[in-house]
Amino acid sequence: MERRRHCVAAAIALVCAVTALAAPGTAFAAPAAPAAPMVPAALTAPAEPVPPGPPGGARPQQTLEQIRLEIEGLYHQAVSATDAYNLAEDQVQRQSTEIVELGQEAAKAQDRIDDLKQRAGATARAQYRGGGLPPEAQLLLTNDPQLFLDGANRFRQGQKATKDLLREMEQTQQELDSYARDASTQWRKLEENRLKQAKARKEIAAKISAAEKIEARLKKEEKERLLVLEREAAQRAQASWLASGALKVARGAEGAATEQGKKAVAFATAQLGKPYEWGAEGPGSYDCSGLTSKAWEAAGITVPRTSQEQWRQLPKVDIKDMRPGDLIIYHADASHVGMYVGDGAIVHSPRPGRTVTITGAGANKILGVVRPGG
Repeated sequence: MERRRHCVAAAIALVCAVTALAAPGTAFAAPAAPAAPMVPAALTAPAEPVPPGPPGGARPQQTLEQIRLEIEGLYHQAVSATDAYNLAEDQVQRQSTEIVELGQEAAKAQDRIDDLKQRAGATARAQYRGGGLPPEAQLLLTNDPQLFLDGANRFRQGQKATKDLLREMEQTQQELDSYARDASTQWRKLEENRLKQAKARKEIAAKISAAEKIEARLKKEEKERLLVLEREAAQRAQASWLASGALKVARGAEGAATEQGKKAVAFATAQLGKPYEWGAEGPGSYDCSGLTSKAWEAAGITVPRTSQEQWRQLPKVDIKDMRPGDLIIYHADASHVGMYVGDGAIVHSPRPGRTVTITGAGANKILGVVRPGG
């Protein structure tokens, strides 16, 4: 019993500690870079970025286009790490809540055990007042037949009550031990996910810093030329997507937007111009999935926090059937998401250094389309 009480105390102590440990990591934003000029729906961000070159920034032999691709690659990796950070943070919050609930249930179980012990003590005291003899011995010593029969009935009732009491104490103690084990398991998972958060945070900061160092070495005219190259790449990507016929097919379904879909689009487009910030869910800044999850939350529907979980959990639809409010998932690793607004365009929060904007749905390589709310 002493060992079990220590186990219970440890489980309850988790409740006290969880407040400090459950606090989500503090997100920090990359220093704001000049926002890309607003472009028509037919102009988009570049296609899926290629992996960056060796660390250390731009090299003299690199062309400006190669530098652009390297910067885009670094930001893409930062955005991918952001999805890992957001998932770990979401899991930390859920596990923290579970630990608190387990601690509360453990406290209730301990209260039941204390009550059962008091009842058992009352039974022992009653036996003591009866001369210390067990009930069956007292019954055998009586020479009154009626008292014997009455006593026999009370003895059977008392025996059953005692067995029920012991059984309830045993079951409650097992529950208490189970709560302690579950709390310990959740605690380990909590710590594992906090480590994942810290790792992702470091990776995000490193990738953003590397991209910023490359940009800082460029002259003003080179930075301006980079924006031109970005817009030109966007035009090529969107033109290729339009040539596939996807937009022409999709237009037939655009009038099918639901009321909830319209509310989600209205919320997302109201955030235009707000900066990208990794891990942010508004109201002043957003990352890509922070924008889409909050937009659908405003429409009364809860969707997963990360683009990867949105892709994994939400119903998938064909591009030809997409309608405003649907979420378009990008890249092979499902690391980016935008909300379709109709006429071949999306609203999204692109990457560090950019703001929430409307751009072409063909901005990046489309993995697929998912639909919140059915």
